[in-house]
Amino acid sequence: MPIAAIILLPLLGAALPPLVAPHGRPAPAWAAALVTSAALAITLWLTPQVLAGGEIHSHRDWIPLLGLSLSFRLDGLALLFVLLITGIGLLVFLYAFYYLPAKDGLGRFYALLLLFQGAMLGIVLSDNLLLLLIFWELTSLSSFLLIAYNPQTRVARQGARMALAITAGGGLALLAGFLLLGAIVGSFELSVVLASGDLVREHPLHLPALLLILAGAFTKSAQFPFHFWLPNAMSAPTPVSAYLHSATMVKAGVFLLARLFPVFSGTETWFYLVGGVGMFTLLFGAYIAIFKHDLKGLLAYSTISHLGLITFLFGLGTPLGAVAALFHVGNHAVFKASLFMAAGIIDHETGTRDMRQINGLWRFMPYTATLAMVAAAAMAGVPLLNGFLSKEMFFAETVHTDWLGPLNWLIPTAATLAGIFAVAYSMRFIHDVFFNGAPIDLPRTPHEPPFWMKIPVAVLVAACLLIGIVPAQTVRPILDVGVDSLLGFSPDFSLAIWHGLSLPFLMSLIALLGGLALYSQRQRLFAAHDRYFPRTSGAAAFQYTVLRVRQLANDLIARIDNESLRRYVAWLIGTTIVLAATPLLLGDFHLAGERAPTPLDGIAATILLVLAVATLATVRVRRQRLRALIVISLVGLMVTLTFIHFSAPDLALTQLSVELITTVLMLLALFFLPGDPALSVSRWRHRRDLTLAAVAGLGTAIVAFALMTRTTPSISDYFLAFSKPFGGGQNVVNVILVDFRGLDTLGEITVLAIAATAIVALLWRLRLPIRAGDPTGRPWADDRHPLIMAAMSRPLLPLALTVAVFILLRGHNSPGGGFIAGLVAAVGLILQLLASGLAWTEARLRVSYFALVGVGLLLAAATGLGSLAFDRPFLTSATLHPHVSILGDLELASALVFDIGVFLVVLGTVMLILEGLGRLNRPGAANMSPRGED
Repeated sequence: MPIAAIILLPLLGAALPPLVAPHGRPAPAWAAALVTSAALAITLWLTPQVLAGGEIHSHRDWIPLLGLSLSFRLDGLALLFVLLITGIGLLVFLYAFYYLPAKDGLGRFYALLLLFQGAMLGIVLSDNLLLLLIFWELTSLSSFLLIAYNPQTRVARQGARMALAITAGGGLALLAGFLLLGAIVGSFELSVVLASGDLVREHPLHLPALLLILAGAFTKSAQFPFHFWLPNAMSAPTPVSAYLHSATMVKAGVFLLARLFPVFSGTETWFYLVGGVGMFTLLFGAYIAIFKHDLKGLLAYSTISHLGLITFLFGLGTPLGAVAALFHVGNHAVFKASLFMAAGIIDHETGTRDMRQINGLWRFMPYTATLAMVAAAAMAGVPLLNGFLSKEMFFAETVHTDWLGPLNWLIPTAATLAGIFAVAYSMRFIHDVFFNGAPIDLPRTPHEPPFWMKIPVAVLVAACLLIGIVPAQTVRPILDVGVDSLLGFSPDFSLAIWHGLSLPFLMSLIALLGGLALYSQRQRLFAAHDRYFPRTSGAAAFQYTVLRVRQLANDLIARIDNESLRRYVAWLIGTTIVLAATPLLLGDFHLAGERAPTPLDGIAATILLVLAVATLATVRVRRQRLRALIVISLVGLMVTLTFIHFSAPDLALTQLSVELITTVLMLLALFFLPGDPALSVSRWRHRRDLTLAAVAGLGTAIVAFALMTRTTPSISDYFLAFSKPFGGGQNVVNVILVDFRGLDTLGEITVLAIAATAIVALLWRLRLPIRAGDPTGRPWADDRHPLIMAAMSRPLLPLALTVAVFILLRGHNSPGGGFIAGLVAAVGLILQLLASGLAWTEARLRVSYFALVGVGLLLAAATGLGSLAFDRPFLTSATLHPHVSILGDLELASALVFDIGVFLVVLGTVMLILEGLGRLNRPGAANMSPRGED
């Protein structure tokens, strides 16, 4: 799968820079560059096939029932973005090595950049909507980490949180939109979706799906009113800004518009939503950029404006509009990456980015100034540069659109005004920085940067010139295949430098002259802007909203949270009663169904009676913790007997093991609590609790009775019929856990491992006051233990482990399995811990429980991934029947490896909790790790 390799190389290669970081500062940069070069090399190897008009597809089922597959496609559109992501990525990696301070460890930085790169490659190469969404969210997470690369600064933390909140919120909307789109089409495969444009546009859910998908695209590509996160992301290091603004992150939104262009475009709704938002963002971003004093702030708002231009072109819904948009995607990436790198060089050499200080830099760094001025001219749309060509195409499309009827003149007028603003802020970048007098109070004397730091800027500026002068020989082949994959055909368009005197050329001329004139009046313009333009901003509104939400949350907490577990449980049960009763009371609910209740036999009646007595006894002795725990364990025992009575041995084994473990854990926890409290509870609370308990119990009984007296379709017959043929096991319960619902089990043991880690972290440095008369610590946690108990318990450990292995191996065909086996083994180890103490257990076992949990998770995940090597869905089981002499025919199931993983996670989790409790108040434990190491 060469396409998948393009994505996997950076994702997996992200582990290399931290690993090689100890070998010297250049090592992480070389590692990142080699990984990206490999991905670029694979892309170039596949490029001739794509340029010849072909598309490369790969497909592998992952979770078919969810419609999620590992589907990838490399067509012309994806090729353009992949070349931008990997090509500019290589230049950014070289630039970052010289930009970042020598004291910075580059391992983490390059690892995050590679993760960011891999996520973006995943977006553009995905051929499945749900897979695309996974990579979409990964870009949000990785960009959050990059923006907050210096977390000690408040601005970085705020900018990262803002970017994550906006883009992740858009990601949730995108998820809903993709689900609607998949429901409309009947598939999440992009190849199917792109061929169903007419079906989507005529469907009643067309508008909700479009709105949700556009919310995701607009938030990611910083369209108004979601634009404000992008300027606040400038706290990231400049290499990150250069990469984020040119080829990644913000380009994800416009890529999505391009990818789904055949599905949604061509309607009035599309034009007014996409085109309207794009045009407003184009004008707004260009206008605000003029007044920014920070170099990166100016470039950030110019990015917002250019993203608006691209969005507007897609919003036109015309073939040539799509061509112009795609062309400008590449042009903007090239000149914007070079401008950010030039801004970073200026900041690196002068110590500031304030354009009111960095004047007259031409005298100090002429080489850098020349490169930056050429890139800024490309951004302004000066002839013989790449920006001029796509700007001409943009102007031409605004002239020929007829969406507004008699008001069509408004679109070219607005486009020309945006061009004037673009020339003005580009002119400010050139004149205010490199001319305009002498520098003012610079932190350090500027000079040219190291030679290799300028090379990436020079390469990109050369690309601006080559594309602007010889576009047909440089960019036309890639643009042709990109347009063909976008539209399904290649419309006739020209990339000539000169089209003769025309209205678009006149608009360009007006934009150039008008921009220069506007810049010449900048003092008056600045004064008018400061006087009339609103002081508020999107970022301020966002921060105000966050503050108000926090205040509201604090008010609610103050009213509800009084540190009373009784109140929390009352709220929980009361809310559950209301939510459960509402549909029953509002609907047509009948208590009894058509099926007669199961007769109550003597055994069941006895169990029921003991349960009732034990429950009432628990209420009676609730203040006496030990007695209450014993009675509660009796309730668990009765539940176990109920499972046995109704022929559920697996559930009975699990219930009994869990009951034993939890009882021991609670006993140990009670040991550290103060004496039984003499609580005084008001009569009103007694009545409230009694009412809630009665209503909840009665409601549960009603619902249970209603369900058990109704005949409903059951999926049990399916599992009974296919447990052996599909899962290779006769124990249906275990086959469900490790095969049919194996993904659920994998998620559950992952949560279990996270919970164990959290518990260890909470208990790690917890210190409790030592009781009077016990200055050395808890008796069960030190070396003073009953000799008889220790002597009797140690022979039981091998027996418990043997039973655990037996239950583990038989679990696929008889009652048992990894979960139960893990609990049984944990019981044996708990007994050793209680009888012999931590010191003996650590000295004899010498095992890291964290390692057990980690190995268990890896085994379970590797079992699922192994099925992908055989073109089977994730976590598909396989069964072998080898013949072994003496033993005969054996049955080996891959689910056994998965079960072993579950066994290790359960065992490691229980022991981590026990060990954490055992370390409380242990002498010298304050500075010890969870395994007793300093």
